[in-house]
This record gives sequence, C-alpha cells and structure tokens, in this order.
Amino acid sequence: MQKAARQHRIAGLLADQAVTSQSQLVELLEGQGVKATQATVSRDLEELGAIKVRVAGGDTVYAIPELPQQQVAPSDHLRRVLGEWVVEVEHSQNIVVVRTPPGTAHVVASAIDRSATPGILGTVAGDDTMMVIATEEMGGKKLARQLAELADL
Repeated sequence: MQKAARQHRIAGLLADQAVTSQSQLVELLEGQGVKATQATVSRDLEELGAIKVRVAGGDTVYAIPELPQQQVAPSDHLRRVLGEWVVEVEHSQNIVVVRTPPGTAHVVASAIDRSATPGILGTVAGDDTMMVIATEEMGGKKLARQLAELADL
C-alpha cells in the first residue's frame, strides 16, 4: 500500500475511534489488511501532524487538528519532503516556482504550508509544479535559495 493511502486510512481511523497508542493503531490497520510497523506508523503520525489530546475520562488519544494552521510540521519533516520530491526551484519577484515529479506537488505544498516558515504567504499546487508566494520582505530570490538548500539542490 502506498504511503498516501496508508496515511489516509490512519486519518480515518483517528477520526472514527479513540486510538491511544501506536501499537493499537498498528493492530487497527492490520484489521483492515494494511501491514505497517510501529516505526512506520510513528512517522506517519508525525507527517500527518497528529497530536495527543486528553478526552473525557482522562485518557489521551491521537487526533489530527482540523485547521491547517494548527498542523505545524517539524522542520525535519519539511527537509525530508523537499529532499525527496523537489527537483527544481526558480523564482521571479516574490514568486517561487517549485517542480516535482508528476502527482507530488500537493505533498510538497502541504508540507510547506504546515511548516509555518516565516516569509511565506501560501502555496498553489498543480500536478508537478507549484508556486510559493513570498512576502515582500522575504522576496522570491531569498526564499528560492532557502527552499533549494532544504531540498539539497
């Protein structure tokens, strides 16, 4: 099963029931015919921005914040996504154009949006190309250099 499909299943499980541990999540996935290790589930939860929240009764369960601004991805996640998927970075004024393999621009855009990187107003993603809009203070040239560096280009 592809990572995106597995993460979609994880998000569904977290929305539908109280999941208190990664091992429980591994078992629930297995019940749906999805083989995943605890380490894989841990990475998936991190990439999804899952957090532990306290529910009635005092238990803590995994949840994925609904609002994108609440889903702040760690910087190492951004570096990993850019390093894995970004193949080219160009700029013009305050716009940075990022190219990816077909079908992956939205993954990179989501990681950038969730990174809460200062100087970024937002992203617009197509299939294999996305635009990142920089603030006037940041500028496209500086942001392009920063993203290219994170992508190890």
